[in-house]
Amino acid sequence: MRRMLAGIGGVGLAVMLSQFPEYAQQYTQRLGGAVDELRIMTEDFDRSAGEAGLDRVGALSRYQASTDTFLADRGRSMERTFGRYAELNATLQRIAGADPLERLRNLPAYLDTDIGRRTLENYKPAMPVTAEGLLYAGTGFALGYIILSALIRFCSLPFRRRRVVYRS
Repeated sequence: MRRMLAGIGGVGLAVMLSQFPEYAQQYTQRLGGAVDELRIMTEDFDRSAGEAGLDRVGALSRYQASTDTFLADRGRSMERTFGRYAELNATLQRIAGADPLERLRNLPAYLDTDIGRRTLENYKPAMPVTAEGLLYAGTGFALGYIILSALIRFCSLPFRRRRVVYRS
């Protein structure tokens, strides 16, 4: 009975852990899309600034120097856009160079972002057929089996029969 329950626990954790590579892949796709769009906006701004004989800093200074609150606010908005582009691009580069264990360690950081939350809201489970997916599934099974087996054994200690040894 203990082995069967531990096996069920192992399968449950295997299924859960095997989904991480798919989540990471979906997160990376969303992140890449966001980076691509921000890159287009940044390049368009820089191109427009260049056509006016300005660099990015000079163009933003023009926005900030304006007495028109709309233009000043637009300048601050573009600064935030450039900062977000730099931040998300750096994150994408870190993910691209990360090994499977490093991606798992950084899971809380992924979930704590707007993109991470939206990825989780729209997450679609997938069958793990990659080596990484199978590795996570195998690790999940082993951990689930061991943990549940130990828990069952511990909980059943008070109910075990004691062997009585008769001496003559």
